[in-house]
Amino acid sequence: MIKRLLVPLALLALAALAVTACGGSGSSAEDEVTEVIEQAATTKDPSSCTELQTLRFTEQNTGEKGKAAIKSCEESAKEEEQAEEAKVSNVSVNGEKATAEAEFIGGSLGSQTLAIALVEEGGDWKLDQIEGFANYDGKALEESFLKRFEESSEGLTKKQYTCIAEGIGKASTAEAEAMFLSGASTKIEELAKGCA
Repeated sequence: MIKRLLVPLALLALAALAVTACGGSGSSAEDEVTEVIEQAATTKDPSSCTELQTLRFTEQNTGEKGKAAIKSCEESAKEEEQAEEAKVSNVSVNGEKATAEAEFIGGSLGSQTLAIALVEEGGDWKLDQIEGFANYDGKALEESFLKRFEESSEGLTKKQYTCIAEGIGKASTAEAEAMFLSGASTKIEELAKGCA
């Protein structure tokens, strides 16, 4: 029961970024990259799961593969707590590839800064991969998880979900990346088992 509930909650914490909206008519590639990331952080449009993010990105953020990843993204899009804003910085464009950092204000990723890779496909920029935490605030992520668990703790006791949230809060940057960005649920499952 813990595994069934925890893994989706953990992966959905990062799925706030996984839902994207159409890129804009920015005057430069840097502007377009910035706009895609800003919209990705704030939209709830399920159709965007296939429009401006690669399958690789969707799989990383849902823990699913192929069509199942897209379906999971679309189903969670409307339910996710989006950021109020994303502050994009350090944009670097090299041909059809780009990188940037995004600091999230509000939402399930509030106070976190992610390093993001993008690719250009057919003239449009798409989110391709979260490369890591550029700035990790474990305490803020712990508080976000506590809030989420309190709203939907299906089958978990308060002691269990508090233990899980505290474990997330104490994680180092490398441990948090292994839990949330690897595309595998092993580390988060280990944390949950220790709280059973």
